[in-house]
Amino acid sequence: MAKDLLLEIGTEEIPARFMSGALEQLKHVATTKLTELRIGYKEIQVLGTPRRLVLVVRDMAEEQTDMHSENKGPSIKIAFDADGNPTKAAQGFARGQGVEATALVVKDGYVYAMVQEEGKPVAGLLAEMLTNLIDSLNFPKNMRWAHLERRFVRPIRWLVALFGNEVIPFTVAEVETGNKTRGHRFLSKGEFTVQSVEDYFSTLPDQYVMVDQEVRRQVIREQVEKIAIEQGGTATIDEDLLEEVVYLVEYPTALYGTFEEKYLSLPPEAVITPMREHQRYFPVFSPEGKLLPVFITVRNGGAEHLDVVRHGNERVLKARLADARFFYEEDKKIKLIDRLDKLKTIVFQDGLGTLHDKTLRIEKLAVGIAAELNLADELTSVIRRSAILAKTDLVTGMVCEFTELQGTMGREYALLNGEQPAVAEAIFEHYLPRFAGDILPKSSVGQVISIADKLDNIVSTFSRGLIPTGSQDPYALRRQALGIVNILVDGKHHISLSTMLLKTMELLNFSDSAQQEKLQKEIQDFFRLRVKNILADEKIRYDIIDAVMAVGIDDIYDTWLRAKAMELEGTGAEMQKAIQAFTRASNLMKHATTDAIDENLFVVNAEHALYKGYQVARQDIEKMLVTKDYPGVLKAMIGMATPIDTFFSEVMVMAEDIGVRNNRLALLKAITHLTANIADLSKLVAF
Repeated sequence: MAKDLLLEIGTEEIPARFMSGALEQLKHVATTKLTELRIGYKEIQVLGTPRRLVLVVRDMAEEQTDMHSENKGPSIKIAFDADGNPTKAAQGFARGQGVEATALVVKDGYVYAMVQEEGKPVAGLLAEMLTNLIDSLNFPKNMRWAHLERRFVRPIRWLVALFGNEVIPFTVAEVETGNKTRGHRFLSKGEFTVQSVEDYFSTLPDQYVMVDQEVRRQVIREQVEKIAIEQGGTATIDEDLLEEVVYLVEYPTALYGTFEEKYLSLPPEAVITPMREHQRYFPVFSPEGKLLPVFITVRNGGAEHLDVVRHGNERVLKARLADARFFYEEDKKIKLIDRLDKLKTIVFQDGLGTLHDKTLRIEKLAVGIAAELNLADELTSVIRRSAILAKTDLVTGMVCEFTELQGTMGREYALLNGEQPAVAEAIFEHYLPRFAGDILPKSSVGQVISIADKLDNIVSTFSRGLIPTGSQDPYALRRQALGIVNILVDGKHHISLSTMLLKTMELLNFSDSAQQEKLQKEIQDFFRLRVKNILADEKIRYDIIDAVMAVGIDDIYDTWLRAKAMELEGTGAEMQKAIQAFTRASNLMKHATTDAIDENLFVVNAEHALYKGYQVARQDIEKMLVTKDYPGVLKAMIGMATPIDTFFSEVMVMAEDIGVRNNRLALLKAITHLTANIADLSKLVAF
């Protein structure tokens, strides 16, 4: 017979940003521990609100499954002496397996212990399992409370642990488990008893708790959309904001508020940012896409006294918008170019100058990158102007108050100052992408300045020894490196990473060759991991990734093109045959001592045929390599497969005549080099 398991960890309010990861971790740890203990179950469910982490295991078995294992021990020679008696080695092995030495079984020249372990009652295992489960949870930040040494994300206030309707007794942080839980902090009537999992789910709603986060998510979405329609518009529901709100409330009730229309004269982002980032409000737009003087918020509670709640939220937003309007009007009085000198008062990084110094580096580096990319000369002036103005909005009142608006307000102010639209757009785009899944810069100017800014950040930070390790990446260097890779791929830009890094180092006055070499290696390795991750996200086979990256990643877009071509062409039967043929040639050509091929030393027709095929393929492949037509190169490889196979079937490569042998090896070496710039074929796995 099976029973349901319920574990509820009741706490003070957990930060919303921790909740999603905590629930994933809770499910993973529970799954692992149940598997290790050989406890069967039907389904695992994890739920959470700001005040509770909940684990539900449906139809958990009451008995462990029996375990039968056949464990290999020492060889017969070691296990028994000359008289056939078990040696100390055999006795020690048997003792470790929990069996008698006489029970060991001889098989295939070794002794085996046949271990049979009967399943134990699950009820007696759960206290230790659940205690270990709670101890296994970790969070980005933990805290201590009272006199306890225990650390947890927030103080633990109650614990519910039920197997069926029986309490599982154990203690964590001086809190004993029981069958009493709590409802909404303000709306419930205090502690109440639950008798089972079903009782838990049926009782919590009466205590103003929607414990299922997906139910809360759907309720919030429907309420927000309904109110927006009632107010004559549509709500823009940012998924990240919705995720946060879901874990800020236990019993959601959406309501709307309004603000004065005069604030609509501000740039839309200057209104939306205080609403969304600071107050967790959802903006409302008209059918034409214009921002309406309406916001929607979500209350953690019922529908009582919503007018009071609305008034309070309106007052808070009014103050925020009044600040934004003040800063906006004041900022307009000073042009961005006139703020350039103020960047001299802001330190960029310790020992690496100010933001003004960084701005001058970005300008020079961006112009250098543009030259490497062969961008039109007329873009140079736009690049210079954009780079010089790129960081100036950081010293505006609006961005100082609402840091999320960096770049956005720079674009707005640049247009107000009469700058070219291309310059204004580049100021905004150079911060892109700002987070995973964000848009990429689309203009060439924005792409170049974004790459220059991020390269300067990466090289500067690496030079100080602040290399990201584990989950620690305080300067978001991984995100910036991924941004560079994605920009190069999206923009279809061919450029040398090592050249860009060297230019960056020179602008930072890192002239010591040893330091340059060290930084090159560290940063190249750093980018290598980012490229590998991006190719893996493209669902490209691991062996293709390894084969392509073995040739090099200096031209990141070229690496991407080669990997995509290999993925597209490399799985067919003909391509597999070609790969095997080229791999065989590659293995032998390692013995080559010369590159010279002499047709006069060819002995059989298969040599002439292969050489002729090689010459045709080389001409075609050289043209394709110039145009980066890698699918075409791979198809040319397929055409070479049959002549190579015929050559191997009719020719003894390692002939006794040294001249003939070296000539044949030189031919194989030349053929192998046809694909040397695409991938290391030896790393490919045959399918």
